[in-house]
Amino acid sequence: MADSWWQRLCGQSRVLVALGVLVLVILWIASGMLGREVDDAPPAVDRQPLAVAVTELEAEPVERLLVLQGRVEPDLRVMVRAETAGQVAEWEVARGARVAADEPLARLRMDDREARRRQAIARLRGAESEYEAAQRLHDQGHVSRTQLEAREAEREAARAELEAIELDIRNTRIVAPVAGVVNQRLAERGDFVARGDPVAEIVDNDPLLAVVHVPQHQIGRVEPGQAARIRFLDGRRAEGEVRFVSRVAEVGTQTFRVEVEVPNADEALPSGISAGVEIPTETVAAHKLSPAWMGLDDNGRVGVKTVDDEDRVVFHAVEVIRAATDGVWVTGLPERAQVITIGHGFVTPGETVRPRPGGEPPDAEAGVPQPVGGALP
Repeated sequence: MADSWWQRLCGQSRVLVALGVLVLVILWIASGMLGREVDDAPPAVDRQPLAVAVTELEAEPVERLLVLQGRVEPDLRVMVRAETAGQVAEWEVARGARVAADEPLARLRMDDREARRRQAIARLRGAESEYEAAQRLHDQGHVSRTQLEAREAEREAARAELEAIELDIRNTRIVAPVAGVVNQRLAERGDFVARGDPVAEIVDNDPLLAVVHVPQHQIGRVEPGQAARIRFLDGRRAEGEVRFVSRVAEVGTQTFRVEVEVPNADEALPSGISAGVEIPTETVAAHKLSPAWMGLDDNGRVGVKTVDDEDRVVFHAVEVIRAATDGVWVTGLPERAQVITIGHGFVTPGETVRPRPGGEPPDAEAGVPQPVGGALP
């Protein structure tokens, strides 16, 4: 009985001790928190606008160019063909020689043509004699009108036969149909050519034609009479004029053929080579700037950010009209514009900024947000 009472008393004591320890721990923690000084709230920072570097640009008159790649062709290229059959007897000009119109190029062998010409002459004389005799008999009433007309027809047939053989003889001499340079000899001495076979090629390189193909969305900017500049691969340049603009697009490419006439009096410029063609279409006000100052807006438009008179950021969509080694020419900016050169990637349209002239970098004052590394793009 006494042991049971003692066990209950010991169990109650352990519970009281545990509760006492717990209370002491809670009081110690509370006393530490109450004794700590309340930290002062951080002072509010007066955030200033972001500093950006700007450069003032002024518009200048610039030619809007249509830049194309094309091929230089001769103004005239003629394939000379044989007008009668025969063997080439000799050439009277060398390849590369300049010839005038109707100048002989080559001669075909006569073969039996001279004999056939004499035969035609004899036949014509006999036909004329018979016709004259029939005419006298008809006048005397011994020959009918039908017989006279038959003799007349024989005379005209003999005359036509003589003219045909004489023309065939003339065609044995192959002549240049136009003035130019003998670019190729397609049949040499001893070759047999049939009627219509190519014998030589004549080209005329004065003037030259720079042929380009203009896309359908730009053909409205080109018209005959416009000036053009041609750049050859060897560095030479020439001035020309648009001579022809096709009114029908080529099937497949949907481009229009444009021919630029290039004077070449001394024939120093060759044909058949590639060349660049620049066609000034109009003069516009444009600004020259670095491509690094350009960016995209939320709609994917290429543009430039500027600062207005109230130091607010303004985005201007621009169009590149010309490219140079030290920058690009763009349209779409005001006549005078303060273009953001450093920091445009960290500001948005409508935001107020602190512009700094020229290439001066933004400062790093307290409270002014700076990108990592302290430099702005």
